[in-house]
Amino acid sequence: MLKKKSVKKAIIPVAGLGTRFLPLSKILPKELFPLVDKPVLQYIIEEALNSGIKEIIFVSREGKEMISEYFAGDNGALKEILKARKKDKILKELKDFEKIPQNISFSHYISFSEVFQEEPLGDGHAILQAKEEIKEEPVAVLFGDDVVISKVPCLKQLMKVFEKYQCPIISLYRVPKKRISSYGVVKAKKLENRIYKIKEIIEKPPAKRAPSNLAIVGKYILTPEIFKYLQKAKPSQKGEIILAECLEKMLKDGKEVLGYEFEGKWLECGDKEKWLKSHLYLTLKHPQFGKILKKELKKLT
Repeated sequence: MLKKKSVKKAIIPVAGLGTRFLPLSKILPKELFPLVDKPVLQYIIEEALNSGIKEIIFVSREGKEMISEYFAGDNGALKEILKARKKDKILKELKDFEKIPQNISFSHYISFSEVFQEEPLGDGHAILQAKEEIKEEPVAVLFGDDVVISKVPCLKQLMKVFEKYQCPIISLYRVPKKRISSYGVVKAKKLENRIYKIKEIIEKPPAKRAPSNLAIVGKYILTPEIFKYLQKAKPSQKGEIILAECLEKMLKDGKEVLGYEFEGKWLECGDKEKWLKSHLYLTLKHPQFGKILKKELKKLT
């Protein structure tokens, strides 16, 4: 009997141009846009760490140096100023934040690496750039547009399913039928609670023709076999290699791919409207800022 493999590595693509967020994304990577009081990317990294991931691989590009500077910058001078001014609360928040890059960059148990995608040639192409870092291991892929608020980290839920089935896992979330045409969706057969055997992946179908209302969320667990499909994939009309198309090809070849309808709240950050809604949702839920903001909203309405 083959030994079951576990997921220890995560790929986080951050090489996108962020065109939907222009003009602000000209100077600030969209991954650093705030959700309440910390950037979107910090939620993604915390999810990976809290799920037991041991290595994070960023797929980046030239011009995204601000991301590494945010997580690994030297805060020594700033801490001295805060200490001198007796800003103890802010100083504590800064020290708590510093635990994240320490875990990623310097711990004996967590490592951080970076590979580059020179051109924006699709999400599948971005993942392919990390092939040499992954080798023959299963890997998690977490896209920066998707934040999930849940008691158990979304990735940890996916990892539990992978431990049993040892095949690619796609995260799924139910959306209203009237909105389904904005998402990739799956045709699937239910195997057990929240777990589905995927039969087909359909990109943005009209609501009347959608096989389900299970939308694909940007969190996956992939097996090493995916890299063979990514390498052989034909670029789309836009010249991109698309992960969903490669997974669909695996299905046509008789490979097993499962979907998991995770527990939690999906917050989308892929365009201005979705990001603003997610920002507002989390702010209203925040223990410090929620009550204040609700009072201000009542004044405005």
